[in-house]
Amino acid sequence: MSAPIPPGHAVPAAPGDAPVPPGDAVTDLLGLVALGELLAFDRMAADARLAPDLRRRAALSEMAAAEIANYRRVADRLTALGVRPDDAMAAYVTPLQAYHDSTEPRDWAEAVTKAYVGDAITDDFLREIAVALAEPERQLVLDVLHESRYAEFAAAEIRLAIVADPTVAGRLSMWARRLVGEALSQAGRVAAADHGALTALIAASGQVEVAGLFRRLTAAHTARMVAAGLNN
Repeated sequence: MSAPIPPGHAVPAAPGDAPVPPGDAVTDLLGLVALGELLAFDRMAADARLAPDLRRRAALSEMAAAEIANYRRVADRLTALGVRPDDAMAAYVTPLQAYHDSTEPRDWAEAVTKAYVGDAITDDFLREIAVALAEPERQLVLDVLHESRYAEFAAAEIRLAIVADPTVAGRLSMWARRLVGEALSQAGRVAAADHGALTALIAASGQVEVAGLFRRLTAAHTARMVAAGLNN
């Protein structure tokens, strides 16, 4: 889910840098994006049942519908590139499923915090990596990022929960830190699953400096937590 505050700035393409054309690394990345969308659909559809009323349940269900529509767009592009979507996704099933299994929300407040924090970090990362891609893959990845209205909805729900019970802020802050920790823990497994293809993609583009990338992701996450009334 995209953040309601400006994310880390994407690194502009340097003169003479050529975007990376479709190949194994690009289809690996699209497989990762496709699986992320598919699992996000599963999660949001289930989490909608935690909503305290029908309005909120409908809002999260709409988010789930957007996820499955995005999955179909990425899956169709993989097919057009001659790659079976399930083959492109297969290597990432274990680490991504492990993240969701270890971060099951217990209530509505935790569900919207997971959508707000977890999806926004993923979106910030993909926004940065997209500069390494050629068209139409670059625009496709940018197009499937979450709409800001969903982040705004989740942030508003978090703030409402804190107003209703100020002690919730501490619990949700700890939950958000756990979400980030679990995501980072699984990131290493994702890198191992693609045999360094994503790292090679970044390096080949010459457009994204890894240390700077993580600094920007961290800064955006910190600002996002503050915007929702949480402690980093």
